[in-house]
Amino acid sequence: MRGKIRIKMGQKADPSLGIVDSQSVRWGNNRSLNGFDGNKKVKGVKRHVVVDKNGFLIAVMVSIANVHDGKAVLLLMQVLKEMLCGIKVILADGGYRGEIIAEIKKSFGYIIQVVLRSDKFEKEFKPIHKRWIIERTFAWFDNDRRLCRNYELLMETAEEMVKLAAIKHLLNKI
Repeated sequence: MRGKIRIKMGQKADPSLGIVDSQSVRWGNNRSLNGFDGNKKVKGVKRHVVVDKNGFLIAVMVSIANVHDGKAVLLLMQVLKEMLCGIKVILADGGYRGEIIAEIKKSFGYIIQVVLRSDKFEKEFKPIHKRWIIERTFAWFDNDRRLCRNYELLMETAEEMVKLAAIKHLLNKI
């Protein structure tokens, strides 16, 4: 379905650029697995997501919140590789810096480009080039009643809920 919408928008059906980031989500019940993300002060799970340049979901992986982005990206790239999509370049934020870039290039063949904010301290807000797209996708997820918190007991169920929300969003684009 994503390919049909991309063709309708005048693009190739298979994306060649991906954008990766993670979103920490608070937990909604006491029985689900959860961790604590110390950077964002969130107790719950973390959604690791890859989207195309339109913000359409390509791959998702859910982990406990205390898993660092650099560690989880290896599993996310495995999920992406199994989908057999034509992505070559992946944009990421500063959490994906370091040795992991070379390891992903060697293991999976993806080129990760880290996009950072410039060192200028300006008084006005300027979104980071192409990085705002995944933040918009996270905003779409937060508008879904089932995804504003993690109510799922299993990580697999949480991943499927994200996929269902992405399908609902794609259906609205038709």
